[in-house]
Amino acid sequence: MSEQITLVSAWKSAQARLKAGRIDSPSIDARLLLEAATGASRMDILTDPYRAVTAEQAEVMDGYVERRLRREPVSRILGRKGFWKIMLNVTPDVLSPRPDTETILDIAMLAFAPHEAFSMIDLGTGSGAILLAVLAERPAASGVGTDISSEALAVAKENAANLDLDGRAAFLRTEWAAGFGDHSFDFVASNPPYIPTDDIAGLDPEVREHDPILALDGGPDGLQAYRDLAPEIMRILKPGGTFAVEIGFDQGPQVKALFEAAGFEGVIVVKDLGDRHRVVTNGPDPRTNPIPKM
Repeated sequence: MSEQITLVSAWKSAQARLKAGRIDSPSIDARLLLEAATGASRMDILTDPYRAVTAEQAEVMDGYVERRLRREPVSRILGRKGFWKIMLNVTPDVLSPRPDTETILDIAMLAFAPHEAFSMIDLGTGSGAILLAVLAERPAASGVGTDISSEALAVAKENAANLDLDGRAAFLRTEWAAGFGDHSFDFVASNPPYIPTDDIAGLDPEVREHDPILALDGGPDGLQAYRDLAPEIMRILKPGGTFAVEIGFDQGPQVKALFEAAGFEGVIVVKDLGDRHRVVTNGPDPRTNPIPKM
């Protein structure tokens, strides 16, 4: 008679397999996959570790671990990903949101008071992550997300509806800010493609094989999107407004120069929690300004 599989034994077994497969963060990945396979919560695993796992659940879990060992990201296996304080559906048509991008949220929280009314646009919105995370935190704000991918916009619209934010979030298929009037927005955000074309082949399989190439390829030097964005953001941003764009860790000086050439003053490069250049903005630096408590 085979030994009964429990939550804790399934977790430890999966963790060991992922560790042997040289997967980053095997413990967290194993827990997330176990939660999805069994319907257990994180608290269940901690407080009821010897709960039995059914044969069907164990089979699902085994399939999940096999997919992760083939370097499929957890967010793709589960079809969802946490970002800031919200949960988003993700599909192969959108970039899986990353913690690095939350640096843009840090800037937005400093730039706009908790009950301040303001308008924003998220250029190349993908899953809607940046727009929806800001709107979830700022109940008087409204905004629009643009993308050239109809499939991505469908995901963003579904995420907005799931979060009850569809009344304050609109989505439009257009290239960057095409069609919007001058001085339309208080806050402009974007996480554009910034990987140099020739570097894509060397990315981790989780990114290279599972994120849409449209959301990665920044042209020969990785900077093409910023050349397009800088004058457009200058055009649509209200006087005194704030912009924030994500960058590659080695692109700070070049992107800062492009925005200064477009006419912006007070442009800075902000570091992420890993102490790497991550966002170019004319807003406050969250690393030198404490974020106000709600």
